[in-house]
Amino acid sequence: MNELKALIIEDEATSREILANYLDKYCSSIKLLGEASNITEGLELIKKHKPDLIFLDVEMPFGNAFDLLDKVPNRTFETIFVTAYNQYAMDALNNHAAYYLMKPINIDELIKAVDYVLEIKQRENALEGQVLKANSGKAEGKITIPQQDGFQILDVGDIYFCKADDNYTEIYLEHKKILVSKTLKYFEEALSDYPFARIHKSYLVNVGEVVRYRKGKGGSVVLSNGKELSVSASKKNTLLAYFQ
Repeated sequence: MNELKALIIEDEATSREILANYLDKYCSSIKLLGEASNITEGLELIKKHKPDLIFLDVEMPFGNAFDLLDKVPNRTFETIFVTAYNQYAMDALNNHAAYYLMKPINIDELIKAVDYVLEIKQRENALEGQVLKANSGKAEGKITIPQQDGFQILDVGDIYFCKADDNYTEIYLEHKKILVSKTLKYFEEALSDYPFARIHKSYLVNVGEVVRYRKGKGGSVVLSNGKELSVSASKKNTLLAYFQ
């Protein structure tokens, strides 16, 4: 895939015009199929064109960007938020957006955002219908888990995933979970030499246990034990890079 079918959903006509001109001039991979000024028009265009990418303003009449995304539960498109409000950045990146651009738009950041989404789509398409194999192989090694009276030793390969719980981490094994008084960031660093991918603010997953990847919403993975975990759009390339 060298082309992205795109839509602009933005209530300000001037902002739509500026973005469309930037895309035409600086982003040759974008094929702009339409523009909308509100949620209703945007949903109609999404249904009609089935885009790969949407440039979406946060604040619009009669709702916001999150309201629109909630109305498309099985979406396969990526989203780049373009807004003058930075208070939505964390929620957007954690839940919906592949990228977050502030107005006035920086052209270099726009190009970077489009290239990022193009890479996601190229990786997804390349992996479709393939027998997936993790590049890094099976996780082999041991890790010590601190406990009140000492520490427990785990085989790294026995860990399916780790889940953040404030300043604690839940470590999920085949038949049990262990609560540890360490942050998920701690385990991300401790397991950095093994095939573990941070796929979400809340999840660190053993890539060798991934048996399915879903495009819908922000994306998700299914592990060999049947557990399905969300993948943040901003983390997709990190995950997909593990597979060939």
